[in-house]
Amino acid sequence: MFDKLRSAFSNAAKSLGEKELNDKDIEDILFELEISLMESDVATEVIESIKDDLKTKLIGSKVDKKEIEKFVKDSLISSISSLFDIAGSYDLFAKIDEKKKQGKPFLILFVGINGTGKTTSLAKIAHLLQQAKYSVVIAAADTFRAGAIEQLREHTNRLNLKLVAQNYESDPAAVARDAVLYANSHRTDCVLIDTAGRMQTSKNLMEQIAKITKVVNPDMKIFVGDSLAGNDTVNQAREFYEHVKFDASILTKSDADAKGGAALSIVKITSTPVIYVGTGQEYSDLKEFDKKTFLETVFGSLDNVEIKKDQEPEPTPEPEPTPEPEPTPEP
Repeated sequence: MFDKLRSAFSNAAKSLGEKELNDKDIEDILFELEISLMESDVATEVIESIKDDLKTKLIGSKVDKKEIEKFVKDSLISSISSLFDIAGSYDLFAKIDEKKKQGKPFLILFVGINGTGKTTSLAKIAHLLQQAKYSVVIAAADTFRAGAIEQLREHTNRLNLKLVAQNYESDPAAVARDAVLYANSHRTDCVLIDTAGRMQTSKNLMEQIAKITKVVNPDMKIFVGDSLAGNDTVNQAREFYEHVKFDASILTKSDADAKGGAALSIVKITSTPVIYVGTGQEYSDLKEFDKKTFLETVFGSLDNVEIKKDQEPEPTPEPEPTPEPEPTPEP
């Protein structure tokens, strides 16, 4: 898992540890790192960010030659850790509980290209919510792909959940609205809405998702991407985020991902967190994404490495009261 990414960073640290820190050698090694990261499906924006950060720390640094390799490794860890910190986190259960207090269902819209495991990921989230004692209804709003409704019906039968569906070529927004109406009348906690992943043109797809969003106003939008699809997944995330502004991502097939660049790239490009990773075909094969686990997988032990904690958003300062004007004394 993440073998190429681990190798790229390890080779850079070792190469810099074997050389004097002059500008030419740093540039050569950073170029090699760039090529390795590109081969690991890391997006250009991420590569430039990592290179610039590392170069700034290296040039002019006074580090004992014996400590260079550790210094580089620690610098890389710090740089990548900060990318995840900027994207923040998303507490799904807390958000659901907020809506429950209002007596309203929490609506989750799933987006992504067909074939990435979107519908299966939706079913895994449904199972996760069931385990947490939330009630769930599912909307079959992919009325375009042949077999999409049957696939969801199979999942809902296995999970013993309510499915709201219409015929193929029905208005997906109407299906989503029906599911919300059902949830309101039955006091259901969550509505999970499946959507089409491929239509005649990208424009049609995005317009359809925009219509669903306008009709039901989902509380959360999740992008589902395939870890093994490499830069295709990164490009899909970029396009969906441009049109949909999703809140978080799920990456499927992460257990077989030898490159590891997708998580880094999506987080950097969209400034939104990866919240879960798919690790198998069973409903329970969904793990919460953890920054520390990712860093340990790529860099090995983090002993004696100071990792910044996730940044807390700064509180909005209270506006200062406008002073009352002093009364003008009467003549």
